[in-house]
Amino acid sequence: MHNAWRRGHLLPGTMFCLAVSLVATGLASLEARLLGRAWLEPLVLAIIVGTILRSLWTPSTIWIGGIRFSAKILLELAILLLGASLSAQALAAVGPGLLAGIVGVVGVAIAMSYGIGRLLGLRPRMALLVACGNAICGNSAIAAVAPAIGAKAEDVATAIAFTAVLGVATVLGLPGLIPLLHLSGSQYGVLAGLTVYAVPQVLAATVPAGTIAVHIGTLVKLVRVLMLGPVLLVLSLIAHRLQDNGEDLGQGAAAGDPLAYRLRFHHLVPWFIVGFLGLAALRSFDDVPHSLLSPMAMAANWLTVIAMAALGLGTDLRQVARAGLPVASAVTVSLALIVAISFALIQFLG
Repeated sequence: MHNAWRRGHLLPGTMFCLAVSLVATGLASLEARLLGRAWLEPLVLAIIVGTILRSLWTPSTIWIGGIRFSAKILLELAILLLGASLSAQALAAVGPGLLAGIVGVVGVAIAMSYGIGRLLGLRPRMALLVACGNAICGNSAIAAVAPAIGAKAEDVATAIAFTAVLGVATVLGLPGLIPLLHLSGSQYGVLAGLTVYAVPQVLAATVPAGTIAVHIGTLVKLVRVLMLGPVLLVLSLIAHRLQDNGEDLGQGAAAGDPLAYRLRFHHLVPWFIVGFLGLAALRSFDDVPHSLLSPMAMAANWLTVIAMAALGLGTDLRQVARAGLPVASAVTVSLALIVAISFALIQFLG
């Protein structure tokens, strides 16, 4: 990577990823004008466009460095900047009972979804991507977790692809549970906040149920997103233990080698996770200038879309197709169980 930087080989690939992200953003705008709402966000469209291009064209050496740089470094920068959008103030507004319930649902959902994925034959890292996507915030969680656990680009693209499809289906189908389960507006807001993937999708799913559902759903969703920081920290600490086909992040280090141990320890908590948690703490103490919050959020969004374009450009559709049925089954079954757990929490809290 450093050699590519010195030779200037990062620029062509990075600019190409930016171009793909601009195309994805334009398609999302067109979709919103034609359909009234962008059902597929730029983040998802960037992966789709990138994957289609990759299936028609194999990048040469001059493009590879920038594509890899965009998929890794730019994504890590985006995760760091996301810390500024999170604060602890939302915790006080939720109340201790529901707050504990949200934490419990996320924890149980991750463990349960991971177990389902493994039973269906998914590799550990792929199972974790699916689990975190379902339990926290869909595509954003998958994109954030991927570098922390060393997931492959193909796994990230596959998980996001199926999560995107199911996310749209959830937005369309979840309001049908209101009469079926006899939910009040506030109860349905909790259900939507605990199960729908993205904040914009929560808004879309709760509007049919009224203003109370929108407010509560958004608040619950934002608290659920706050779980991303602790989950990332835990996963970064255990990532070296994950094994895919006999390989793990610590492989290659001699047992008992002090230098190898120091190197593994150095990578237990990646720099971008430290930055994420640091910015979140600063935001909680109101030490981040308010004038910077909007630009930082915009930068994080653009960096994530560019990184997703890069992941698409590095994805082999044949590998995605081979992983399709198990991933689709894991995502669907896990989400259905999360809906059931969330409904049980609503009944318990009254």
